[in-house]
Amino acid sequence: MQLTTIDWVIITLVLGTIVVIGSLVARRASKNSASFFLGNRQMPWWLLGTSMVATTFAADTPNLVTDLVRTGGVSANWTWWCFLLTGMTTAFVYAKLWRRLGVTTDNEFYEHRYSGKPAAFLRGFRAIYLGVFFNVLVMGNVTLAAIKFGAVLFNMSPEMVVLIAGGITVIFSAAGGFLGVLITDLILFVIAMVGAFLAAFYALSHPDVGGLDALVAHAAVAPKLAMLPDFSSMETLVPLLIVPLAVQWWASWYPGAEPGGGGFVAQRMLAAKNEKHAVAATVFFNYAHYALRPWPWILVALASLIVFPDLASLRTALPHVAPGIVKDDLAYAAMLTFLPAGLLGLVLASIVAAYVSTISTSLNWGASYIVNDVYIRFVSPSASPQAQVMMGRIVTFMLMGLAMLLALQLESATQGFNLLLSVGAGTGLLFLLRWFWHRINAWSEIAAMTASFVVSMAFSFAEHGFAQWQVFLLTVAITTAIWVLVTLLTPRTDEATLRRFRNMGGSFLQKQSVIAGLFAMFWAVSGVYALLFGTGHLLYGQYHYAVPLLVFAALGTWKTTRNVKQIPT
Repeated sequence: MQLTTIDWVIITLVLGTIVVIGSLVARRASKNSASFFLGNRQMPWWLLGTSMVATTFAADTPNLVTDLVRTGGVSANWTWWCFLLTGMTTAFVYAKLWRRLGVTTDNEFYEHRYSGKPAAFLRGFRAIYLGVFFNVLVMGNVTLAAIKFGAVLFNMSPEMVVLIAGGITVIFSAAGGFLGVLITDLILFVIAMVGAFLAAFYALSHPDVGGLDALVAHAAVAPKLAMLPDFSSMETLVPLLIVPLAVQWWASWYPGAEPGGGGFVAQRMLAAKNEKHAVAATVFFNYAHYALRPWPWILVALASLIVFPDLASLRTALPHVAPGIVKDDLAYAAMLTFLPAGLLGLVLASIVAAYVSTISTSLNWGASYIVNDVYIRFVSPSASPQAQVMMGRIVTFMLMGLAMLLALQLESATQGFNLLLSVGAGTGLLFLLRWFWHRINAWSEIAAMTASFVVSMAFSFAEHGFAQWQVFLLTVAITTAIWVLVTLLTPRTDEATLRRFRNMGGSFLQKQSVIAGLFAMFWAVSGVYALLFGTGHLLYGQYHYAVPLLVFAALGTWKTTRNVKQIPT
């Protein structure tokens, strides 16, 4: 496949914009660690919410959706659609609590909520566990997607892709800090959305597909269209719907959908102007993430079933791609090869935008953990603001290097997704309850992290006859039993620490606020799901389902907007 001059001009303009923005805000980002990691806590909801969406608009996400649709149908997306429940619970119950704490990273929570040396150990250990181990897993998966796009569209080796993509991103991230990430996220999100819709339009226009109506009626596509799994088949109903909705959304820690908030989502809530902006940003993120973005990707994935019905057809069409990475998730990149000149450059620029947005956020977030919760807390408490920023930049380069190495070992987007789910299984309930159940202590969290990791690794390397969803449930059950038992057998946090935590804004007894938050969450979740499925039925031409769903979506959105406006500033 050959890129024309106009394609290269568009891609160069996008990359040039990223570099220029990083250079322009470098001085402001270099003032101190608060500037480098939080933008001085003066960020508006629309900028933070867009950044959250752009971050999860990763280069690997369309690949993951394509893999799910091709192998399990549209309903297979419930494995991540279920996390809407997590996201809206975070928005209406936990976002206010995070903003009140006024910390630099969510890891500081531990020494405010727990007491003694275990609390200090937990803060440092979790900073490394999430900021390095988990973070590198996420970035490795995203960089794997870049490798696949590079192989299909540029005929580039994996090593060359990671050097170019990772190199540009890490230089920008190290220079511009958090503010640079937010500003570029706003621009990159627009580019990424335009690219996704154009990719869907031209996928439907492919001669073998013949338009939307022909797509929906095609024999290879029709069995994949259902948005809910077959209720008469427990083999598909349990793993695709029951487990995600009954267990997965609250039990598993996953980046961007952390029960109770955490990671880069917490970083943006902490950077908000006030509590209302923190809540509004998180609500906007969940609306855009679950209702606005999925369908362009799904349409491309469905069209790919006609153009590339199996892996053999993909290998035939892409003989220059290494056989080891030719999986179903590669079909999305393969569909882009049919785009005309100019538009191909724009869509490729959108993929570049998605990659840079996700990786730059992960680098800044991971570096904030190592600098704030390890370097300043344990190594050099008196480090100057300039030394803190310099350490942040050094860590940024280190994290990118590790992610590059991991990406060269992975093969598919689903492989990385399942690994992240399994390693975080069983810890979610603790993160939801620690704000309200005073008996939970530092040892509870240490036990949960250790158990989840050990159990998931044991299942990964041991021979067994369990399905993936059964392994997940067993990991959740074992991990939960262990941390609850440890909670009951170890000393509780001392009363003075609990009192200080309450005074900072954390609470164990705000029952009315929690109940109101859960009702608001119900309206928001209902509105988003109605919009998601209403749009799907509209595309399928099933207007008798689409109209009432879209009407209810409007009602849920109106009610959600009112709930956000009632939050005091």
